[in-house]
Amino acid sequence: MTSTLVRWSPFQELESFDRRMRRLFGDVDTITPLLPAADVYETPTEYVVEIEVPGFVEKELTVDVSDHTLAVKGVRDAEKETKERSFLLHERLEREFERRFSLPEEADTEHAKASFTHGVLKIATPKKAEAAPRTVPIAKV
Repeated sequence: MTSTLVRWSPFQELESFDRRMRRLFGDVDTITPLLPAADVYETPTEYVVEIEVPGFVEKELTVDVSDHTLAVKGVRDAEKETKERSFLLHERLEREFERRFSLPEEADTEHAKASFTHGVLKIATPKKAEAAPRTVPIAKV
């Protein structure tokens, strides 16, 4: 039997709470908008953020990196409201969202790359090469 440790995140609990509140009260203006689900992980060579953004197209997404903070924004045109429908449940992403992630100091933010496939935005930031220790020769004076 293997056990897996999962890092606790208060944001996951807040998003889960937000979903439950929306189900309970409907689409009330005082409840914050839903945020897209994200996975953040590292490999031996890079840090990766994957965000599910169904319904958005590539040109509606923006990725900015500043001072080891990754900001992902999505803005799309509003759907034309029709009077023939009234929502009983509305959980899909809003027209606009913004998520921010703190990247470790080891992240080489100058070489971050983003790709978009099947509704998932993937941002990969390589790790900086660690400076290998070297021997410094002592000069005779």
